[in-house]
Amino acid sequence: MIEMVSSGVGTGAQLRLRPPRALTARQFLALFASLAAAMWLVAGLGWWGGNVFAPAFALLDSVLVAAALRWSWRLGERREIISIGPEAVEVWRSAQPAPAFHAHPVWVRMEVGGDGESIVLSSSGVRCEVGAFLGPGERRQLATRLRALLEASRSPPTT
Repeated sequence: MIEMVSSGVGTGAQLRLRPPRALTARQFLALFASLAAAMWLVAGLGWWGGNVFAPAFALLDSVLVAAALRWSWRLGERREIISIGPEAVEVWRSAQPAPAFHAHPVWVRMEVGGDGESIVLSSSGVRCEVGAFLGPGERRQLATRLRALLEASRSPPTT
């Protein structure tokens, strides 16, 4: 998801990026509960039929599914903030305390690879891919917005 926040005329703008989420936290828990219930039902039937190892496998399977769902949820918490102003272009990532990219807008070049598969900002030999977790349509939208914002930051302000 792309959210644009404008700071005002001549002061720049921010693009806030986050991956799309199909489920809320409550829905994720309901998904795990229904999967675990189905696993334990089948394990109970297997145990009743004589398979003494079925509950152990159900427990192991429940732990693995919980870990996979937790990992998937954590991937959905990633964020990128692209700040474009008259003095600097910065890319901030949620897991990093310092900007992943910092350069003056005049020197920033944007490269769009392939059919919008990747968007890379570069300056002075430093390259930074942005929006890697977005879908193809959202990456094309991001490329269009970034191009317009970079052009606007390079042009002199009108009074």
